[in-house]
Amino acid sequence: MLFDPHRAVCAPTCPACPVGTVGAVGAAGGPRAAAGGVAMTLGRTRCVALDGLDAAVVDVEADIVSGLPAFAIGGLPDAACRQSSDRVKAAAANLGTSLAQRRITVNLSPAWLPKAGTVYDLGIALAVLAADDQVPQAPIEDVVHIGELGLDGTIRPVRGVLPLVLGAVRNGHRVVVVPEANAAEAALVSGVQVVPARSLAEVIGRYRRIAKKEPLEEEPVRPAGVPAPERSRDLADIAGQPEARGALEVAAAGGHHLFLVGPPGAGKTMLAECLPGVLPPLDDAQALQVTAIHSILGALHDGALVRRPPFVAPHHDASPVAIIGGGSGAVRPGLISKAHRGVLLLDEAPEFRRGVLQALRQPLESGEVTVARARQSVRYPARFMLVLAANPCPCGRAVGKAIACRCRPREKRDYLARLGGPLLDRVDLRVCVDAVRLGDLSAPPGESTAVVADRVAQARRLQAQRWAGQRWSLNGEAPGPQLRSKRWAPPRAATADLDYELETGALTLRGYDRVLRVAWTVADLRGADGPPTRDDIGQAILLRGQDVTAA
Repeated sequence: MLFDPHRAVCAPTCPACPVGTVGAVGAAGGPRAAAGGVAMTLGRTRCVALDGLDAAVVDVEADIVSGLPAFAIGGLPDAACRQSSDRVKAAAANLGTSLAQRRITVNLSPAWLPKAGTVYDLGIALAVLAADDQVPQAPIEDVVHIGELGLDGTIRPVRGVLPLVLGAVRNGHRVVVVPEANAAEAALVSGVQVVPARSLAEVIGRYRRIAKKEPLEEEPVRPAGVPAPERSRDLADIAGQPEARGALEVAAAGGHHLFLVGPPGAGKTMLAECLPGVLPPLDDAQALQVTAIHSILGALHDGALVRRPPFVAPHHDASPVAIIGGGSGAVRPGLISKAHRGVLLLDEAPEFRRGVLQALRQPLESGEVTVARARQSVRYPARFMLVLAANPCPCGRAVGKAIACRCRPREKRDYLARLGGPLLDRVDLRVCVDAVRLGDLSAPPGESTAVVADRVAQARRLQAQRWAGQRWSLNGEAPGPQLRSKRWAPPRAATADLDYELETGALTLRGYDRVLRVAWTVADLRGADGPPTRDDIGQAILLRGQDVTAA
């Protein structure tokens, strides 16, 4: 709409004004009000802001008053959000609906919550157009709008649509407008009407037809695509390594952390890459949570629900922010959150920065990570299985008699010590992986991933029955006090060896509890219908008690 000087300065009851009296509705249905005898227009609609995986509904308010032309956005916007004013003005101009050349003020409420990204563009544009009487106010007021505007008025996809729509539904909103490219992802949420949009002009036309009570031609949302099949290694391809294969099965069955130490080429990385194929698919709640994290990271394939446990293997030069999460602007999840309900492999673990390794201690205990910044403190889920793989020394040849090793004694001693005792105390299984021998190549192949996965699934079903109604479903997540309670504690005769390890200081109390967790998993794998026996606990002590630092 072009600037009308009469409309900008006329009195509310001026007979020349097409609006007429105070409180009348403009030509497009927008509200008009008065304060102190000066005509004002307000436009309102909704958007959503992310706070970790949670989302808060944001009221987008736009006010247009007389004054020098300006476009201000308030409510703690970041740089990308502040630049929304330029995108909105250009999009409106290129669609032939230029905004009034007056002072435009947009408020994103609650103002204390930081607003990051371009997700607010569509909501800001519609609120401003409603304040300018170019879009009817009533149809847009309770609709949640999500999308980035191009300068030509197209609505472009944004990250994090799934958690944004989930947040809108939890706050009672049942209609969301999203970019067409994000519609399949938004449709994963039940109980909401998803309206895919290609351009700002299309959305404006929709609301004008609603105001005139004209019929709408609703387009069905294109179903989500099917994720590309993941290429995972098969356990049958691994030569030898029966001890490591057994530890891998125990880790998968109970959700335990694993540490593999051995020379280069022994198969440590290959064993870790087999682990996701052994794990069962994610249930509905887990899949939705994992998909929401991947949505924020922009790692979704065609809006498809993530059903397979993720596998994340960062390079050892990754920064603490990349691993844990954070950032200078919006607080983004790190790779430990991307690996939620899956596997995080730290290959060549001693080569990772000390700060990264020690920052894993809290997520390993709580299953979540809290990233604190000056304006915001955000929590992300991080319930992953940690797999550490390391050589026994910098050159990797300190095996057997270590004849070929050229490392100094102090270098050998300090190499694995970089991991730190507190971190290793949180790792349930520690296994030495020996070098492959010629006899291993001629031996019959071991069990395939499918065979092992069946046993793992059966063991997890037993755990689900045991821990039904609890906050956890796996032995690896069960609290120590619960395992030592009268209801679940094994008989004293069965724990005699474990009690001795604690009494002599060979195990900490944390280690004591983790051995109990592994013992329950060993019992579940053999199909026991009672608590772990002394043999089960002995096997758990053996799996944890190997001195891998002296491999």
